Amino acid sequence: MQKLTRIVTLSVALLMISGCSYFGVYKRDLPQGNLVTEAMVEQLQPGMSRQQVVDLMGSPLLEAPFDASQWDYVYRLDEAYGGVEQRRVTLTFQGERLAGIEREGNISGDIQLPDDQGAGPSVEGSGPATQPTTPDGGVTTPQGGETSADSL
Repeated sequence: MQKLTRIVTLSVALLMISGCSYFGVYKRDLPQGNLVTEAMVEQLQPGMSRQQVVDLMGSPLLEAPFDASQWDYVYRLDEAYGGVEQRRVTLTFQGERLAGIEREGNISGDIQLPDDQGAGPSVEGSGPATQPTTPDGGVTTPQGGETSADSL
């Protein structure tokens, strides 16, 4: 009986030492780059200025280093337990005006973005901010040498 107990105990100990790889490793989706949607690309019109494009699409992920006439917006989603989805929109400018739009990947498909409300502790200071108020309801801002209510 003692021999059986030792064998069971040793087996359980070896299983515990083997680590979490027996149960699997936690993975999460890894989004990278500029999120490019079909609605954004449809609003692009040849002749738009660079600033109008930045206002609509955001700053480009890649600008050609030797030729500033090409901007690339790349979005890559590496799904934890699935494949990789990549979208790319290349914008070509002539001078300060948009001249060409090239699409790669399935831009029309919807992407479910991961929410950050998952497991784990919340980051300190990420909750709703409260501002000190005056008796008449106005918001006060700390002046030099004063501390705000949040830092107390």
